[in-house]
Amino acid sequence: MILKERVKLVVGLGNPGVSYRFTRHNAGAEAVGRFAKANGLVFKSNRSFKSLIAGTIAEGQTVCLVLPQTFMNRSGVAVAALVRKKNIAFKDILVVYDDAALLLGAIKMKARGSSGGHLGMASVIEWLGTQDFNRLRIGVDAPARGEDLADYCLSRFSKTEERIIHQVYKFAVEAIEVWLTQGIDVSMNRFNKK
Repeated sequence: MILKERVKLVVGLGNPGVSYRFTRHNAGAEAVGRFAKANGLVFKSNRSFKSLIAGTIAEGQTVCLVLPQTFMNRSGVAVAALVRKKNIAFKDILVVYDDAALLLGAIKMKARGSSGGHLGMASVIEWLGTQDFNRLRIGVDAPARGEDLADYCLSRFSKTEERIIHQVYKFAVEAIEVWLTQGIDVSMNRFNKK
């Protein structure tokens, strides 16, 4: 009997290219990148999946870290291709992304849900055909009244905000680790406290 290899997929949403790297919209990609660095993993370009991919085997499971390079609004194209090719269960997917509906400094784990207006998440939901996958939302705060949301999300953090977001990334790295080793329920209990 051949046992099926279990693959857990951690996706960091963002836009490709250095000009976007430190913007609010790339908080998800930045968090996953820091998780990779903390674990000595190196991303390699994979044209077939239109992504940067890093992988490892830990505790009897394959962990695949993915940074889609399709631009935010087409993230689902890359994610769905990987999920189908590697036959990944929806419960084994964690998508990490920025959320302007959460205060800067907050993170929130969820087992399922809508896109909440986030176009990258909307793309992932559309291409996977389900909302039933895990997500880690990183709060980037809402724009000021009258400020365009798209412009705000593509802006960089202020110096004061940078000090906060660097601490948030540490919590996000820890949350990813807990999700991988202990699952979504433990992650939510630990990281969804105000």
